[in-house]
Amino acid sequence: MIATPPFKRLALIGFGLIGGSIARGARAQGLAAEIVATARSAQTRARVAELGIVDMVLESNAEAVQGADLVILCIPVGACGEVAKEIGPHLSPGAIVSDVGSVKAAVVRAMAEHLPEGVHFIPAHPVAGTENSGPDSGFAELFINRWCILTPPEGADPKAVDKLAAFWSGLGANVEVMAAEHHDLVLAVTSHLPHLIAYTIVGTAEELEGVTRSEVLKFSAGGFRDFTRIAASDPTMWRDVFLNNKDAVLEMLGEFQEDLSKLTRAIRRGDGDALYEHFARTRTIRRGIVDIGQDEALPDFGRPKAALAKKAAE
Repeated sequence: MIATPPFKRLALIGFGLIGGSIARGARAQGLAAEIVATARSAQTRARVAELGIVDMVLESNAEAVQGADLVILCIPVGACGEVAKEIGPHLSPGAIVSDVGSVKAAVVRAMAEHLPEGVHFIPAHPVAGTENSGPDSGFAELFINRWCILTPPEGADPKAVDKLAAFWSGLGANVEVMAAEHHDLVLAVTSHLPHLIAYTIVGTAEELEGVTRSEVLKFSAGGFRDFTRIAASDPTMWRDVFLNNKDAVLEMLGEFQEDLSKLTRAIRRGDGDALYEHFARTRTIRRGIVDIGQDEALPDFGRPKAALAKKAAE
């Protein structure tokens, strides 16, 4: 734990998996002297208060950001513009304003115009999560050994960028800085397209006439189980992701469709060599992910907390 917290007041706008994990991690590591949170529904606010992991739960976003030197929007990307407009007049000079969305260029366009001079706007994307949502889903170890990508706009204060990077490092994340547009292209292939495929495959299984739902559930092999885990993610969040990163997603979807057509032809023609070559080449990607420590050889099915706690203690 840090002796002197780097931030006096951390304001979390939204309190689901990511917001709850930030709160828990920041409290555990002493990264903020005070943590306040807001949530859209009264039910969620009441539950956050019951959990006792923040100092105050407020109904008003404007009230929450007053006096805060770090404000993080933990909400769907489609809502960031309106919230920025709401909180803009109440932000303190020198405050860092960030977010956690998996789309960055659209967030920059939506938020920047509403933030006053003297406030440091540094968008961020912690590349971490599970299929769970809500205030009870968070845990302090979520970001350990995961990447957090910062996409500061041109002209951003390097000291503010470094301070936010140190905050995420304090939560256990590895930090990378890149341009917002490049981030969106990278995440379109590594995250957004896989989610779109997962939603599609699970939807296809649901609509099959010759296979009952009970059979789909009963005989789900490991691959399909992994797809259902991904497809169980927050539908509001992913709706906004696809609408706000549509150009990059459509570009990657076009590439995927071309590759899928090649595999379709290979299967139709009985071309085993082409199939083997493709499968052998792509298997190295999985091995590379394991080798650099971004996953383990065995499936974790949602990154169990016990395993993460063990990693944190190592």
